[in-house]
This record gives sequence, C-alpha cells and structure tokens, in this order.
Amino acid sequence: MISTILLVAFYLLTPLLILYSCKKLSILRRIGAIIIAYGVGIVAGVSGLLPENSAEIQDIIATISIPLAIPLMLFSSNMKSWSRLAGNTVISMIIALFAVVTAVVVGYLIFLTDDIPELWKVGGLLIGVYTGGTPNLAALKFMLDVNNDTYLITHAYDMIIGAGYFFFLLTIGQKVFSYVLPKFKPGLGSNDQNVLSDMSENPMWGLFKRSNHIPMLVALGISIAIFAVAGATTLFTPANSQMIVVILLITTLGILLSLIPSVNKLNNTFELGMYFILIFSIDVASMVDISSMVNASPTIFYYVFLVVFGSLFLQVVVSAIFKIDTDTVIITSTALICSPPFVPAVAGAIKNKEIIVPGLTVGIIGYAIGNYLGVLIAEFLHSF
Repeated sequence: MISTILLVAFYLLTPLLILYSCKKLSILRRIGAIIIAYGVGIVAGVSGLLPENSAEIQDIIATISIPLAIPLMLFSSNMKSWSRLAGNTVISMIIALFAVVTAVVVGYLIFLTDDIPELWKVGGLLIGVYTGGTPNLAALKFMLDVNNDTYLITHAYDMIIGAGYFFFLLTIGQKVFSYVLPKFKPGLGSNDQNVLSDMSENPMWGLFKRSNHIPMLVALGISIAIFAVAGATTLFTPANSQMIVVILLITTLGILLSLIPSVNKLNNTFELGMYFILIFSIDVASMVDISSMVNASPTIFYYVFLVVFGSLFLQVVVSAIFKIDTDTVIITSTALICSPPFVPAVAGAIKNKEIIVPGLTVGIIGYAIGNYLGVLIAEFLHSF
C-alpha cells in the first residue's frame, strides 16, 4: 500500500519539480520539460527502484492522464479567431497539411516491410504530432493501441530530427526559402494578441499561481465530466473501437465547450493539460524496455526524417506555385511540425512578430484536428 502511494506521488509530483527546475535553470528550460520528463521516466524504469506492482498503476495513470489532458488543452481555443486568418495563411495551412499527409503516405509505401508490423500505426502517430503536437501523439497511442516501445522510439526520433529541423528554421530557413518564395508583405497578419495567450514563454508556470487554482479546479472538474460521458460509450461500442470513440468524443466535447465563454476564459487550462501530458510522459517512459530501443530498426528513423523534411520540401514547392510568402510558409510549418510553443521563437528569429498570432492559431487548429486526421490516415495505411 505504501509503495503504491509513493509511486503515485512520484508520477504526480515529479512534473511539478521539473517545471520548477526549468523555471530556475535556463539550461533545463532550453532542453524542455517534455524531454526531461521522458529522461526521468526512463531512468526510473531502468533503475529497478519501482515496486513490483508498478505495471498496474502505470497502466491506470496512462489511461487517465491523456483523456483529462485533451479537453483542458482545447478549452482555451478561440475558434472565432480561425475565421480571421488571412487568406494566405489559410492556404499555407492547407498546403502544409497536404504536404504532411502526402509525406506520411509516401514514406509508408517506401518503408513498408514485415520487420515493423506497426508501421501503419507509426504513420498515424506522425500525422498526429505533425499536425498538432505531443498531446495528439499521446492520444493516438491509445487510439491505435501502439506498443510502448514503438511509441517511445517514434517520439525519440521525432525530438532528435525535430531539433535539427527547428535549428534550420531559426538559422538559414528564411534565406533558403527566399530564393523560391516571395517576401512577406506587412499588414496581412492579425494583431489579436489575445489568441492563445497560454503559449507565452514559460507557459506552464501559471500552475504555481494561487489565483489560478480555483479556475483550474473548475476546468479539471469539467474535464473529468467529459471523460465520464465519453467513457460511458464503452458500454455499447465494440471493444476494438472503444478507445477511438472515447478519444474522438472527448476531443469533440472539448472543442464544443471552448465555445462557451465561461469555459473558454478559465485561466491556465492549457497549462494544466500540459501538466497531465508530463505525467503521461514520465509514466510511459518508465515502462520502456531499453533493450528494444537499443536494437530498434532504423526504418522508423528514416520514416520520421522523410516526413519532416519531405513535407517541408513539398510545402515549399506547392507554396511557390500559389505564391505564398516565405514567412507565412515558415510559421505555418513551425506551428504544425514543431507545435505552437515554438512559433514565437521562430517569429523572433526571422524578425517578424506580425506572424505570431496567425501561427499560434494554425497550431491550435492542428491540436483540434490532429486526432481525427491521425486515425483516418492510420486506417487508410492499414488497408494496404
């Protein structure tokens, strides 16, 4: 009993320690809370210190954390801002989504072998993470019933390759793309700085502010109610599709409730959702089999690399045809491939703050559609 309480406390409190450390130490802040969470989880898993009954607790925590995180991260969505996106941004977003889907499908056909029977699931994961982000990746793990080792290997390669991609955008991306794309014309972006304010620097620090505790408890209560409603569908849905139905219903209800002003304006709901993502990250990493990761096939690495840079190449080519400007292409690609928190950094690097809000809006749209699109494409790939 005591060991179970300590294990649960470890998973619940460690994310708070990580956030506090990231706040105090700039080097940890640069690494990122998600990466640190995975590292802590892996160390805990291989240390031999976890109790013998940890597997059951780990499964429960993993099953609960993601369904609670999804609606919390969607409550702050400002769907009204979607309609205010400039025409070029909308077209660029559509092109970027098309490029990601095309790269995933083509990559699947190139690397399809009997060595990786779950490659179609990996394709679904990549759709989720490169249209939304880590929350979608985690949700699709459950929806597609992805093996823990496959999930962690895919995410590890995503972080490694994504870091190189992000560095490229920060340094020479604008200069390279300017050879084939027109320059950005000021005045086309939105100035609505209220959109997705949760994506500011150190966005999760609001968890520690006492004034935010009541709003976050209210949001958590609503999220639990959504989970209960969605979970009730398992009583009458086939076993092989229960998790897909539950997660998609949770996503839909989260989006719909974001339209209610009193819910939409609750403070720091996105941050609270990311806290549950950190819990999930530590939990699932602590279940990994290191030997399977060390001996993993390089095919998944090649697949992820092709999707990231292949989709970027395709997006630039098609954008050149539609005469989409360099900065808009960069920011929509950043929002989808890297996720919204990276948008301000890239906008600052290319010296164009006007594209921050459109980029963040594209990113939150990606969060909203990532689960639907990920399942759809995964099932499509499975049909081959």
